[in-house]
Amino acid sequence: MTHQPVSVPAPNPCRFLWPLMATLLVIGWSSGFVGIRYASEEASVVLVLFWRTLLSGLILLPFALAIGPRMRLRGVLEQMLFGVMSVFLYLGGFALAIEQRVPTGLVALISDLLPLAIAALSQPVLGERLSARQWLGTAIAVAGVLVVSFDSLSFGAAPSWAYGLTVGSMLVFALASVMHKRRRILHMPVHQSLCVHTLTGAALFGVCAIMQGNLTPPMTREFAVGMVWLVLVATFAAYSVYYTSLRLFPVAQVSAAIYLSPPVTMLWAWALFSEPLTAAMFIGLAVTLVGVWMTSRG
Repeated sequence: MTHQPVSVPAPNPCRFLWPLMATLLVIGWSSGFVGIRYASEEASVVLVLFWRTLLSGLILLPFALAIGPRMRLRGVLEQMLFGVMSVFLYLGGFALAIEQRVPTGLVALISDLLPLAIAALSQPVLGERLSARQWLGTAIAVAGVLVVSFDSLSFGAAPSWAYGLTVGSMLVFALASVMHKRRRILHMPVHQSLCVHTLTGAALFGVCAIMQGNLTPPMTREFAVGMVWLVLVATFAAYSVYYTSLRLFPVAQVSAAIYLSPPVTMLWAWALFSEPLTAAMFIGLAVTLVGVWMTSRG
């Protein structure tokens, strides 16, 4: 009588892929604060965004032309539309709102509600229906974001349209994310699409910067450090991981990780700029972690 060997199921590598991608996404997404903090001390926000997107696009351009399928005009035009939405309108809208003196804490809070808008759009557009557990997790994550942001919230004296601009910018990026997930047929490799997105944003930010003055970057150490950080971490790492995750996982699950950006941003600020940490921040971080876990597990 022969004994059949007992088969042991092999470990599933995809089980660990999402936690890794989510960690990279949160680190990259929250790090934009660091680059902006360094670079904006020497230049206007529009000039910072122009050089950030221009350098990112130029670095990616030779790789986009040499590696991957040939870029067709239809695909390039479609990706340019996503670039207008996810780079120019999203980043530029928040920059303009801050320049109009909308409080930074309020702008950050509205931008961090992006996953809620994506979750609401994912069902009618993509048919990705969230379970009751996921909606509960979303509500808990939003509560955590509110706790973290409470100390920095204030309402300034900006014009009313500037407040609406922050909401509109957030909704535009949410719509772009859902559309990007839906338009799978014309997807380019991430390095090609990100190249088109950033060069499109650079052209539009360049026009805005010329209207404000000139395109000359300040030759200072702080501006250079800020650019390196914004290009390598906040653009290449954050956007590439985000777009790759959208292709592999449900859009609501991917966007839920962004709820962790506010507390992680405050950890960046504490570590690099000695900004104080409060008990409310740690409470908010714990609450947000619970909400993101429930949304991802659902």
